[in-house]
Amino acid sequence: MAYDRYVAICKPLHYLTLMPPQLCWTLASVSWAIGFSNSLVHTPITMTLPRCGHNQINHFYCETPPMMQLACVDTTKYKKEIMMLSSIFLVFPLSLIMVSYGRITQSVLNIKTPGGRQKAFGTCGSHLTVVSIFYSTIIYVYVTPKPKLSHDVTKFVSLLYNLIPALINPIIYTLRNRDVKEAIKKLVMQKEKKRRHRLSLELTLLNKWRML
Repeated sequence: MAYDRYVAICKPLHYLTLMPPQLCWTLASVSWAIGFSNSLVHTPITMTLPRCGHNQINHFYCETPPMMQLACVDTTKYKKEIMMLSSIFLVFPLSLIMVSYGRITQSVLNIKTPGGRQKAFGTCGSHLTVVSIFYSTIIYVYVTPKPKLSHDVTKFVSLLYNLIPALINPIIYTLRNRDVKEAIKKLVMQKEKKRRHRLSLELTLLNKWRML
């Protein structure tokens, strides 16, 4: 998405050349493959840790950090490996996103008209919102040291990066679609028209009742 916004704003005349559908599928496939590979590494190791009969976690779901707390062996080495992998899988993509939006900011600041700047920033605002929520919370959980952090805080932050982006993504990107906007507008106008018609009928009936 960051690369797509960069091409759309910084090189709009070359958008179809620099962002063909094949490249979109490739970028999406690479993202999914990296995420799946990361889970494929962590899940077997986490599930095979000896737990000595402990089978209850203070969490919403079986995430890696709370699962490691059930282990009855020293997991310091594994925690360091998780921190290293998390840094690679999180900080590296975030750095690319920051570079992309840095170039976008430079291009937007060169736009002379306020309307053009507002439109450009509006194009990127939805993606930046999702990225900010996701990366800030997931880095806090997996990368930042938390020796005395409350379990409730950890659960709340985990809920943020798992649930909130998934909920607001369809809303943000759907509402930016022109056809969806027109459909919502048409639906609202129809409901308003029905409401006015019903109110008119009620007033008519009330006037007739008064005349009687």
